[in-house]
Amino acid sequence: MLNVEQKLEVLQSYPQLQRKDVSLGRVNFHYEDSAYEKKIVAFHIHPNGNGYIYAGLLPHYETNDKGFVNIRDYSEADLRTLLDETIKAMSTNPNAVESKEPEPAKTAPTLATTSTGGGTWIDEDGHTLTLKYEDDMWYVYSGLHLDMAFETRSEAGEYLKDEGFKPQAQA
Repeated sequence: MLNVEQKLEVLQSYPQLQRKDVSLGRVNFHYEDSAYEKKIVAFHIHPNGNGYIYAGLLPHYETNDKGFVNIRDYSEADLRTLLDETIKAMSTNPNAVESKEPEPAKTAPTLATTSTGGGTWIDEDGHTLTLKYEDDMWYVYSGLHLDMAFETRSEAGEYLKDEGFKPQAQA
């Protein structure tokens, strides 16, 4: 089993992955060249050694409902194999269709998408995260660091609640 420093060392050895420090000392790694909307390869690598790698495109891994595999007890060889397979799978999308049509102009968010808004969320230990709607996405920030991004407000709210956060007005 690798400790967190060893896991981070392995992840940082992949030049195609970008490190993103997120809340509570956790680290994510993104693959910006992904052929899919999914960009997160490593999710919440925690100081205690826990963390997740995306394997949602790989049929021979048992994943959670979001397509991630827990890597707490992974060896370096197992971690590198999983990362190699994930990056390879995310590099090509056989279902992607090149469109020659220009993308439609983006419209302003409607009341339905923003009615519950963003704002500051707080957990019982006093840690805060900020939820913001920008560029047609809902972003969760820890200070200036991006923690997560979601397509809908309800997904963002679910994530924050699952992590033990409440809107500051209700804390």
